[in-house]
Amino acid sequence: MEASNDAAPILDVRSVVEAISTGDDDSPVYQLESLCMRCHENGTTRLLLTLIPHFRKILLSAFECPHCGERNNEVQFAGEIQPRGSRYRVEFASGDQKMLNRQVVKSETATIKIPQLDFEIPPEAQRGSLSTVEGILLRASEELQILQEERKKVDPQTAEAIDQFILKLKECAIGNLSFTFILDDPAGNSFVENPFAPSPDPSLSIEFYDRTREQQGLLGYVADPTQSAEVGNEALSNNFPSQATVEPHGSVGAVAGRRAIAQGNSAELAEALFRYTAPEEVMTFPSTCGACAVSCETRMFLTKIPYFQEVIVMASTCDACGYRNSELKSGGAIPAKGKKISVTVKNLGDLSRDVIKSDTASVVIPEIDLELTSGTLGGSVTTVEGLITKISEALERVHGFTFGDSLEESRKSKWQDFRARLTKLLSLEEPWTLIMDDALANSFVAPACDDIKDDHQLTIEEYERSWEQNEELGLNDMDTSAADAAYDSIDASS
Repeated sequence: MEASNDAAPILDVRSVVEAISTGDDDSPVYQLESLCMRCHENGTTRLLLTLIPHFRKILLSAFECPHCGERNNEVQFAGEIQPRGSRYRVEFASGDQKMLNRQVVKSETATIKIPQLDFEIPPEAQRGSLSTVEGILLRASEELQILQEERKKVDPQTAEAIDQFILKLKECAIGNLSFTFILDDPAGNSFVENPFAPSPDPSLSIEFYDRTREQQGLLGYVADPTQSAEVGNEALSNNFPSQATVEPHGSVGAVAGRRAIAQGNSAELAEALFRYTAPEEVMTFPSTCGACAVSCETRMFLTKIPYFQEVIVMASTCDACGYRNSELKSGGAIPAKGKKISVTVKNLGDLSRDVIKSDTASVVIPEIDLELTSGTLGGSVTTVEGLITKISEALERVHGFTFGDSLEESRKSKWQDFRARLTKLLSLEEPWTLIMDDALANSFVAPACDDIKDDHQLTIEEYERSWEQNEELGLNDMDTSAADAAYDSIDASS
């Protein structure tokens, strides 16, 4: 391909990303001849590689046929597949046309669903696109309309049902009907705009999830996603011993623990954990790589963090594809009460406090009106400074259209002001408060002194969980009577 010097084509392509462009006019636009699928004559496809600020690198292609006037554009992602899939869910109320102008990035692996209409757009039906919720719905209705005349001749009853469905779809597109818009992308490269950023959007919820084996196959991670679990288990039994091996604590215990965690993730996790105690023993057992499904090893140990609880650390590394993963799980029974931790940050020592944030913890910083619901950012072992940095990076990544040229100046200045206040926390010009509320009491902030009672900047409050919190955690339906009876019988026999 050779770069195009024609000014008009460049404007055509750049108009697609005018709202998100960084203003860099030096990005080359390439053009090539390609077949028009409508008239089968040759048209022109123009390609532009650009960057959505704080989101992804994308490749935009715009096709135009001078013979029949056919035009279309497509978005493809030039960056990497994300570690986890993402699911965006937006509730639209009737009569709110403005909210339908939310910008949407749909990758070629994403599925769009509207449960109220029992409607689904699979990945192959609409390829990668940059549009709005309204635009996606109108495009879907237009595509359904294309073959209606032929359907009426062959199957009038089906054609009439589709006509009624198209009317409902258009009613949703103009805001006359309330509906739920779900964008599910296993690759994690799709996005729905939050028009209230940096404040939370009451209508928008975001969920990040681990991909299934079938989804890994669709993304090209697994050669044969239909391979049964039994085959995989048989392969494991042939390559690994049936029981886990245990490396005793002593000359190799602590070293093995450090090596296990370092291999599973960055040194940050290892340094934070081993600041308290070395593991008594490191267990090694066979497992399967979550990325390429090749047999690998997982290392696990149990350690005690003072003033907290026992935790289980698991680390895996795959020699075949280089995939690494580490998890921190709480040990023991589910606590009877939730825990709310508050720490006043005044100096550099407070920024260096170790933090364990579980995936059930919410984070609040009242000084800047920041609130992250439980599940946001997942679980992590970091410091106070590291947590603020991760929050800032996550907000910039999620709110990808924040600095677009088409953004209203008031909204842009609001976000810039919030980001400046978030960054200002690390400069310690004024004291501020970090609050972590964990219904399962699996989060932790390290005290600044040996005795936690002497740390007057750190407060820990236990509370009774509400019925709604127990319901969300699945505790209301948990039945342990069978296990309790089994333990009672063992105790009686002994």
